Amino acid sequence: MVVRRKKHNRKYLGSRRWGVGNIKNARGKGSRGGVGMAGSRKHKFTFLTAKAPWLIKEHGFSNWRPKKPNEITLREIDGMICKSAEQNPSIELKSCKVLSNGSMSRPATIKAQAFSEKAIEKIKKAGGEAVVLQ
Repeated sequence: MVVRRKKHNRKYLGSRRWGVGNIKNARGKGSRGGVGMAGSRKHKFTFLTAKAPWLIKEHGFSNWRPKKPNEITLREIDGMICKSAEQNPSIELKSCKVLSNGSMSRPATIKAQAFSEKAIEKIKKAGGEAVVLQ
């Protein structure tokens, strides 16, 4: 396919200021005081403090959603059990939900915030016990 030549823009050729007014207006990024986050520490922050102080929170951000428990799989728990030398180990996992990915090789007592149904079945099948923490 034939490559077409790009048309040259000759609009500002021969002019000294390229349509930006005074020549110092075109230096770097210094003339963009109202674009994006520019000026957020100076003139835009002054607007917040003087005209809209209710937008500044006094006590920080509070999350209104309940926090999800961390997820841990039976494969990871089985790895922890294999490292311990106890005969019937007991593992307490605060703020964790036990998922059924993997399998249990030894019986263990697992205390966690929540369990999936299949995870409870696999733990009981291995001879262990699943205890739900409050």
